[in-house]
Amino acid sequence: MQVVFGVLGPVTAWRDDVELALRGPRHRAVLARLIVARGRVVPVDSLVADLWTVPPDGATSAVRTFVAALRRALEPDRPPRSPARLLVTEGPGYALRATDVDAWRFEQAVAGTATLQELEEALSWWRGPAYAEFADAPWAHAERSRLTELRLTAVERHAEAQLALGLAADAVPALDAHVTEHPWREDAWRLLALALYRSDRQGDALAVLRNARTLLVEQLGVDPSPALQRLETDILNQADHLDPTPAGSVWAQATAAYDRAVPSSARARLESTVGLLRNLALTGGSGLEATRDHRLAAITAAEELGDPELTARVIGLYDVPAIWTRSDDQEQADAIVAAAERTLPAIDQPAARARLLATVALESRGCNSTRGLEAAREAVDIARRLEDPALLAFALNGLFMQTFYRAGLAPQRDEVGTELIALAKSLDPATAVLGHLIRLQARSALGDFEGADEHARAADELSKRFELPLVGVFTTWYRAMRAADESAYREAAALLDGAGMPGLEQGLLPLALHSVGLAPATPPDEPRPDLLLEAHWCMIARQAIEQHDHDSMQRALDALTPAAAEHAAGSGLVNFGPISQYLEELRQGLMSRTPAPRRPVHDIDP
Repeated sequence: MQVVFGVLGPVTAWRDDVELALRGPRHRAVLARLIVARGRVVPVDSLVADLWTVPPDGATSAVRTFVAALRRALEPDRPPRSPARLLVTEGPGYALRATDVDAWRFEQAVAGTATLQELEEALSWWRGPAYAEFADAPWAHAERSRLTELRLTAVERHAEAQLALGLAADAVPALDAHVTEHPWREDAWRLLALALYRSDRQGDALAVLRNARTLLVEQLGVDPSPALQRLETDILNQADHLDPTPAGSVWAQATAAYDRAVPSSARARLESTVGLLRNLALTGGSGLEATRDHRLAAITAAEELGDPELTARVIGLYDVPAIWTRSDDQEQADAIVAAAERTLPAIDQPAARARLLATVALESRGCNSTRGLEAAREAVDIARRLEDPALLAFALNGLFMQTFYRAGLAPQRDEVGTELIALAKSLDPATAVLGHLIRLQARSALGDFEGADEHARAADELSKRFELPLVGVFTTWYRAMRAADESAYREAAALLDGAGMPGLEQGLLPLALHSVGLAPATPPDEPRPDLLLEAHWCMIARQAIEQHDHDSMQRALDALTPAAAEHAAGSGLVNFGPISQYLEELRQGLMSRTPAPRRPVHDIDP
C-alpha cells in the first residue's frame, strides 16, 4: 500500500489519507533528510552531523533507533526480519524509496504549460512553509529556498493564466496579498497593475506602480525594471495591447452581464457557461484553453446539484465539431465520459440521451474500447428517428471518431463527411467545414488527391468567410503532405504553436519528416485506433521486414489487408504511400528469410 509523503508544510506521511504517527522531531528530521536526498543514500555519519551540532555519545545507535521506528510506522504490516521496502539500508547508510512526495508532484504539476485548474490544485497542496519545522537546519536551506521560489513563480503563473482567460478581477486579491508578502518581486507588481487596469481600475493600477517605484528606489536603491516602466507608460496611454485576448474579453463581458441578469440561478448559469465555452472553442488557441479549464468544472458543478437532466444538458450542449482523433487531455476526456455514463441511466428523453451518447463517442476517441462505437451508433439511430439535423450532425461526428477500430474504413468516413456537408445547409458553417475536412482525409486515404484538393479549397473558403482559424492548420498540413517537402512541413508545424491542439501537435512533425525519408522514427508497439492507424501499421511493417520479424510481419499483414486499396494517408497530414506496396513486401518477407526490396517512401508518387 503506497505511502504519501508531505513536506510542503510540516513533514508528515499518510496512508489512505490517514496521517502516520512519526513520533518525535528527530524521527521527522531523519525522514526529511532522506526525502531531500531524493532516493540517494545518506551515510549514517552524515545523518549524525545533520541531527546534532555536537553529537552525543551513542548518536549512531540513536539514528539506527530512529530509522527502526520510522520503518515500523511506514510499513506496519512488514513481516519480522523481512527487508524494508521504503526505508532501505544500503552501504554506509539509508535511502528512502519514495514514489509520492507532494513537493515532487508540485514540481511536475507546475512544469511546462500547466493550466489554470492544474496550478490551482498544485498550490492547494501547500500547508505552510516547505519543511516547516526545519527552517534553521543547514541541510534543508537549499531545498526550502528552491521550493519557495517555485511556489512564488507558480502563484504568478496562476495570475497570468487568469489574465489570459479574462478573469482579471479574480486575480487581484491574491496578487495584492502576494506583493505585500513578497514586495521585491517586480513581476508580481506588474501582474497586479495589469489585473487592476483590466478590471477598469486605471487609477489603482498607476498607484500600484508608484508604490513599486518608491519601494525599489528608497529601500533598494534601484530603478524599476524596463518592463514596469513600459507598463506605466502603456497604462497612461491606454495602449491597445493591454486589452485581454478576444476569448478572455468575451468571457469577462459575458459572465459580468450574466451576473447582473441572473445572479442567483446556478442552473441557468451553468447552461449559459457551456454555451459560451462552445463558442470559445471554435476560436482555437486561448479559446480552446479556456474550455479545458472550465468545461469539466461546469459538469462537476451540475452533478453536485443532483439534477440529472441539468447534468445531461450541460454535457450535451458542448457539441463542438472535432476532427482529430486523439484527445488533447485524456484525463479530462475520461472524466467527461464517466460523468455522461453516470447520467445516462436517469435520462429517458431521446434527444438528451443521444447527446450524452454522442459525447461518450467523441470523448472516447482513440481508445481501444467497443463502448464508443456502440454509443455512436445508438446516437445516430436516435437522431435519425427524431429527424433532428443538429443532433444528427453531432452524432455523426461521434461516429466518425469511432471508425478507426480497424484499417480500411475510409469509405465509411467518406460517407459520414458527405452527409455532414449535406446537413450543413440547414446548420452552421462549422458543420460544413467538418464534413469537408473528413472528406479531405478520406479521399487522401482512397488515393483521390484531386478530390481531396477540392475539399481543402472548400474548407479554406468557409474558414475565411466565417473566421474559423483552426481550419488553416489542417489544410496547410495537407498541402505540405502533397508537396512532400521538408520546408513545407516545418512551415506547417509553426501553425501548431498556440493553436491549442496538443493532441495534434505532439510528435506530428517527426512522423511527417519520416514519411518523406528525412528523419528516423520509432513505430508504436500497437497503433491506437485513430487517424494515423494505417500510417503506424506501415511503419511497423517496414521495421518488421528489415528485422526479419515474422510475427510482426504477420500482424501487420492482417491489420493492413482490409485497406489494400487505400493509401496510408488517412490523416490528410502524412502519407506513407499505397498500402498495397506494403502488403506485397510483407508477403515476400513472410515467404523468404531475406528482406524484400523496398522503395523509399519519398519516391512514391501520390
